Amino acid sequence: MNFPDAIRTCFTKYAEFDGRASRPEFWWWVLFIVLASALGDALWHRLSWAVSLVTLVPTIAVTTRRLHDIDRSGWWQLVGLIPFVGWIVIVVWCVQKPVEPNRYG
Repeated sequence: MNFPDAIRTCFTKYAEFDGRASRPEFWWWVLFIVLASALGDALWHRLSWAVSLVTLVPTIAVTTRRLHDIDRSGWWQLVGLIPFVGWIVIVVWCVQKPVEPNRYG
């Protein structure tokens, strides 16, 4: 999956929390979020906030699908609320190879 395909997929599956997301899909989406937020902030600070709000649901959805790919529930995203350590755990999980077969498809 390349950059435009990943962005298209994440916006197409805007609020789809079922299924799985590959590592490239997830990490291309993360890159898109970082670039869009940086560009928005460079142009106008409030534009960065708008980008964050518009992409919040798709980000939660693609992260849920990515966690499904490693056979974890999407609810494990809540670990990210733990300061510092939570983000490290989420990143480590999202880097892992997919688990085959698993209960999410």
